[in-house]
Amino acid sequence: MTEPVRDWATDYDIFDPDYVRDPFPVWDELRARCPIAHSDRYGGSWMPTTYAEVTAIAHDVEHFSSRKIAVVPPAGTGGDIGLLPAGVPPISADPPLHTWTRRLLLPWFSPARVAEYEPTTRALCRRLVAGFADSGRADVAAGYAQQIPVRVIGMLLGVPDDMSDTFTGWVRDVLEFATDETRAVPSRNALVNYFLGIVGERRKQPGDDLISYLLHTDVDGEKVAEGLVLGIAALTLIAGVDTTWSAIGSALWHLAGHPDDLARLVREPQLMPTAVEELLRAYSPVTMGRMVIDDIEHSGCPMKKGDRVLLSFPAANRDPDAFPDADKVIIDRERNRHVAFGAGIHRCAGSNLARMELRVAIEEFITHIPTFRLDPASEVTWAGGQVRGPRNAWVLFP
Repeated sequence: MTEPVRDWATDYDIFDPDYVRDPFPVWDELRARCPIAHSDRYGGSWMPTTYAEVTAIAHDVEHFSSRKIAVVPPAGTGGDIGLLPAGVPPISADPPLHTWTRRLLLPWFSPARVAEYEPTTRALCRRLVAGFADSGRADVAAGYAQQIPVRVIGMLLGVPDDMSDTFTGWVRDVLEFATDETRAVPSRNALVNYFLGIVGERRKQPGDDLISYLLHTDVDGEKVAEGLVLGIAALTLIAGVDTTWSAIGSALWHLAGHPDDLARLVREPQLMPTAVEELLRAYSPVTMGRMVIDDIEHSGCPMKKGDRVLLSFPAANRDPDAFPDADKVIIDRERNRHVAFGAGIHRCAGSNLARMELRVAIEEFITHIPTFRLDPASEVTWAGGQVRGPRNAWVLFP
C-alpha cells in the first residue's frame, strides 16, 4: 500500500484512489500554485496541468522525446517496452521514424475509411442495447462501452471476435496495472506473442486487414520490418480500445447524471457533433508520457536528461484560462479547441474512428433508451493512470 500524498505539488500520485475518482480539484489546486508539479513516485516525473504548458511541451520535439510514453515505467522491463524492441510507433517514435510510420496508418483512419466502419459499429451497438433494453438496468461501462472499441479494432486487425474479452483483459492489465508485475508482464507478453503468431500467418496468407497491409507494403523500396509491424499492431489495439471505451463510458455516465443534457440531446439530435466534442473535452481519458532529451530549465523547473514528463491532456482541457466555464459541460459549446487527442505531431491518428464510435454509441443508446439515470444502489468505479474512465456504471431506465 502506497503512502498518502503529502503535497500534490511535490508528491502527486496519479494512482491515488481519490485522484482517480475525482482529479478535478487537484488540477485546480496545482494550476493556482505552480504550472508544473513534480513527484518522486514511480521513478519520478513532472506533470504540467495548464493548457499552455501541456501544449507547449507536446509541440517541443527538440527537447521532449516520445521514446518512452508510459506514464510510469512499465513493470518488469526496466522502463523499456520488453518484447517490443521497436516500441509502438508512431506514438513512441521521434522523427523520422514517426513520420513515415504515421503516414502508413493514416489511410486506415481517414474520414472516408471510417465511414465504411460505421454500419458495422452501429449494428454492434444496437445488438448490445437490445441485450439489456428490457431489463430496466445496465452497466453502461462494462456492459456497453467496453464491448464496442475492442470489436471495431479487432475488425481492422483481422482478428476473431471471440478474442474480444481476452484482448480487453490484456489491455486493462497493461494500462491500468502498469506497476503490477504479476498482471502487466504476463498480459503484455501474451499480447505480443499473439501478434507474433498473427504476423506469421498474414505473411503467408494476407487478408484485407491492417496487419496484412503493413507486411506487404514497400517503404522506399523495402518491406516494413517485422518488429515495426508488431509494434504498430500492438499500438492499434492498446491505443484504440481502453481510450475509446473510457470516453464512451464517461459520456454515458455524464448523461445519466445530467437529465437536462440527456433530454436536450434526445430532443435536438443535431447537437450531437458539438456534444461529442464537449464530452471529449470534459472527460478526456488520456495522459501521455514524454522523456527529457537533455538537461533543460522549463518554466523555472530544472528538468534533467531522462526525466519523465506526464502530459495531462485532461487537466489542460479543464483549464479556465483556455475554456470559459471550464468545469461545466456545455453541450452546445461553440469554440472548443480541446486536446483530448493530444497536440503536435503525435496527435492521435485514430481520432476520426474514436469520434465515430463515441457518436454512434451515444446515438444508439439514447435512441432506444431515451431516459436513464445512475443507479443509487451501485457505486461507480473508475480506473486511472495512463487512461481514466469508468469501469462500472450502472444505470436504471423505465
